[in-house]
Amino acid sequence: MSADHDHGHAPANFNRAFAIGIVLNIVFVAIEAFYGWKINSLALLADAGHNLSDVAGLVLAWGGALAGKLKPNARHTYGWKRGTILAAFANALLLLMAMGALAWEAVGRLFSPEPLAGAEGVTIMVVAGIGIVINTATALLFMRGREHDLNIRGAFLHMAADALVSAGVVVAGALTLWMGWVWLDPVVSLLIAGVILVGTWSLFKQSLHMLFDGVPDSVDPQAVQACLAALPGVTRVHDLHIWAMGTSQVALTAHLVMPQGHAGDAFLKHATDQLHDKFEITHVTLQVMKEAFTVPCGELPSDKPSATADHTPTHDHAQAH
Repeated sequence: MSADHDHGHAPANFNRAFAIGIVLNIVFVAIEAFYGWKINSLALLADAGHNLSDVAGLVLAWGGALAGKLKPNARHTYGWKRGTILAAFANALLLLMAMGALAWEAVGRLFSPEPLAGAEGVTIMVVAGIGIVINTATALLFMRGREHDLNIRGAFLHMAADALVSAGVVVAGALTLWMGWVWLDPVVSLLIAGVILVGTWSLFKQSLHMLFDGVPDSVDPQAVQACLAALPGVTRVHDLHIWAMGTSQVALTAHLVMPQGHAGDAFLKHATDQLHDKFEITHVTLQVMKEAFTVPCGELPSDKPSATADHTPTHDHAQAH
């Protein structure tokens, strides 16, 4: 028996957002590289290289989203939905490396501060101001989907992080030109890197957790177990598994011990609807049995309930997708 539900919460089509974001950031990289070469500013040239990671991050996120839409086949029965998790994980790694490089450079500047010439400082501030506009606009394109899709959240964090870095460059540059505080720019850079690392670490942990089939943070496994156990006729929930098929889709399998036997398709539909409405679980497979005869994953073979030949044929199978 099957029950169809919406398999995603983020808006279905982010293709335009990705395309616009990639084009905007390529244009910004070109602007930074040009003015960095024109005024011989290593800071701008280095930031242009860093902003290439934004383009790479958006390409990764877009590739993951497109992979998640590929249809399943005989060799990939779940399709390629896990591509979104891989993209989120790769984006987290890119951000962590980028912020690590920023912190390293900031520490170097803190111990060997460089004076900022007036003309060069103004140019850097203007270019950074353009960066604020472009990165903020790109981040806003992904704001709607960041709550329910970890891959979209990765793209959002990447762009929001660079908007924050650009804002820090403008503020630190203005104060440095005004007050002569050459130490301010590296200090602000370190503070921004710390703030971004906190948010990125959460993205890294969640995506790594999901890659290893961990229960998504949005789902309480104890509450799911209690929900299934409370279904009419169920005396025990056996071999419960919950995992992420992608960054916005959750799957579940479980054995339900029902001594009175299979209650029918209406029962399975009710159970599936409960799991979808309460926990946003979109792909459900339930097996009904009169007596538990399997060994749950993680238990030793010696822990298996005793069973005889008379018990084996007394189970019923039912699935709800």
